[in-house]
Amino acid sequence: MSFSEFTAEDYKIIDQAWDGLKQQIDKRVKDPAELDIVRKAFEFANQAHKNIRRRSGEPYMLHPIEVAGIVVNEIGLGYKSIAAALLHDVVEDTSYTVDDIKSLFGNKIAMLVDGLTKIKTVLDNEDRKGRTVSTESMQAENFKRILLTLNDDVRVVLIKLADRLHNCRTIEFMPEHKRDKILSETMFIFIPLAHRLGLYGVKSEMENIWLRYKEPEAYASISERI
Repeated sequence: MSFSEFTAEDYKIIDQAWDGLKQQIDKRVKDPAELDIVRKAFEFANQAHKNIRRRSGEPYMLHPIEVAGIVVNEIGLGYKSIAAALLHDVVEDTSYTVDDIKSLFGNKIAMLVDGLTKIKTVLDNEDRKGRTVSTESMQAENFKRILLTLNDDVRVVLIKLADRLHNCRTIEFMPEHKRDKILSETMFIFIPLAHRLGLYGVKSEMENIWLRYKEPEAYASISERI
């Protein structure tokens, strides 16, 4: 992430992305009160991520908007999950807390955001432990920890899958060490999770991205045959 003052063009891009997401949400969420909560989540997250950019240089807010779009279109979740997707990086990346989310959006949405933050913390802790444990063993342990969150609410894992899918879609902007970590986690944790949860479209796209970056010759050969 980087920080720089947004331009008029940046705000325009965010507004256009939000307009596109609203059209998708309107097809699934009909209750005006629920739509207001989603809109409030967007406005809150948009303000929290103001002047923050991704490595690609685009406004950071485009990422949660895209994640929310995957939650709606490819997973089919409701308004609380959409709101949580829009808010999913606020606690991790800004000064706001889970209690702030709870006071503004209620216990359930705050619980989803908290669960997403904890998963990110589990995955990030891998880097701090060094390499005394094999990558596969570490990933297997993380896999078990993430599965335990299913006891709280499966939507936490579903939203995290949406988050990981969008990170994979934009992985070309990551530095090589970060890209390798994301691809390794994706293969050992998120692809098996998507398979077990029946999200075969998500699983297939993740596999394609992994193959394109980790086995480029095989990917090119298969692509030519197809």
